[in-house]
Amino acid sequence: MQSNDITKTIRDRRSIRKYTNDIIPDEEIDIILDAGRWAPSGLNNQPWSFAIVRTPEKISGMSQLTAYSRIIKKCNACICLFYNISAGYNRDKDLLAIGACIQNMLLAAHSIGIGSVWLGEILNRKDEVNALLNIGGDYELMAVIALGFPAEKPRSRRKKIGSIVIKKI
Repeated sequence: MQSNDITKTIRDRRSIRKYTNDIIPDEEIDIILDAGRWAPSGLNNQPWSFAIVRTPEKISGMSQLTAYSRIIKKCNACICLFYNISAGYNRDKDLLAIGACIQNMLLAAHSIGIGSVWLGEILNRKDEVNALLNIGGDYELMAVIALGFPAEKPRSRRKKIGSIVIKKI
């Protein structure tokens, strides 16, 4: 079986936690956001909203809200993904759609040479992130993606196969 470009991108993508100081052009951030926008969602409601964080002051503030501060301090930009509660119609389906949106963005970033990591632990302080970014209560933080040009090349990891299939019918 031959691997096509998307399959190769999926297999090659790794979480990147160390970045160079090079600035990501706005056009490349737009490519990543556009990939997220094309994720599937129930009724095409697109229940996600983004906040792009690039200023040193806000990056520093966000870094203080997570155990992974070293990653955020060194990244060039963060994309904060929010559940737009007013756009939702079914929370379970909407959260799955947001996961698809995140995956699209991670794959798009990798495909254009930008390193990324999906940060979830910061969700323990989601109200504080909203306050820091002056985001209203109609938006619930779902994830933070740290971005930067890679300063590391993580090794490949083997993924489970046998134990994830519970039955073949």
